[in-house]
Amino acid sequence: MEQPLDLSSRTLESSGSSNIHESTNVSRVRKLLFHRMLVGINDGRFFYGAFHCLDKQGNIILQDAVEYRSIRSSSPSPMEQRSLGLILIPSSCRKSCHIDNEAIEEQLSQLSLEK
Repeated sequence: MEQPLDLSSRTLESSGSSNIHESTNVSRVRKLLFHRMLVGINDGRFFYGAFHCLDKQGNIILQDAVEYRSIRSSSPSPMEQRSLGLILIPSSCRKSCHIDNEAIEEQLSQLSLEK
């Protein structure tokens, strides 16, 4: 079963040990660039697109994004889709994050950002 990725935001200090953690976290996020990502938000919609950016607040930008949403409230319900292009998903709205074409162990090792 696929598990959600931890893309928590974190404030990094400018001390020597924090710089090491910061560069490690940056390199982990860089490995995700241009991978296809599925992001679920609180209202039940999903966005699927190429990972483009993650800022310090935890907001995600997806390129060539497609929105998927349920047409009816009954389950299982058909999904409607529409192309959006470049979108920003605020961290406050994000419920889940999944990366395509990678093993769960690799996802967790790349995204287990320390809190």
